Amino acid sequence: MDILLAIFLGIGLSAACGFRVFVPFLIMSITKLSGQLDVAPGFDWVGTWPAFAALLVATIVEIAAYYIPWVDNALDAIATPAAAVAGAIASSSAVIDLSPFLEWMITIIGGGVATTVQVSTVALRGVSTGTTGGFANPVIATSELAGSTVTSVVSIIVPAVAVALVVAGGVVAAFIFKRKLTGLKAETAD
Repeated sequence: MDILLAIFLGIGLSAACGFRVFVPFLIMSITKLSGQLDVAPGFDWVGTWPAFAALLVATIVEIAAYYIPWVDNALDAIATPAAAVAGAIASSSAVIDLSPFLEWMITIIGGGVATTVQVSTVALRGVSTGTTGGFANPVIATSELAGSTVTSVVSIIVPAVAVALVVAGGVVAAFIFKRKLTGLKAETAD
């Protein structure tokens, strides 16, 4: 059961990295420093005061940048590959005492989950920028920050609930995408 919880923790943290790259690591640092989180060997650095300070500064800069219209879109070019790497690292840090094959599989899955979430937010921000000239982007930035924070905290407290949130979000996103695609097909058929 501990292995399953570790996998759920890794997937939840990697999904949170798709919303914001540094927020999950800052929350991991806080919980590691307070003794509430165990990490895989080699990831103890996340629970050090220098890491906490660096992650705090990086998180503040990342959050602030997403509130500046057009800068947020430019930041997505950097954040998309960074989210994939961060998701892989976050999922890998949660996996303790597994075979190397399973560790690699979970790391790859974590990177994929983070990338999927990030690409979805990039698409949403692109639509927002195109339709509102970027004026609605701060609302999206706030929802992404909330999504990253809530997913990170829930992942650490109740990992299975975090995975359920990730799956539910994926289902909702797929439903919306399918609905939009069906609407586009109907418009082109007319």
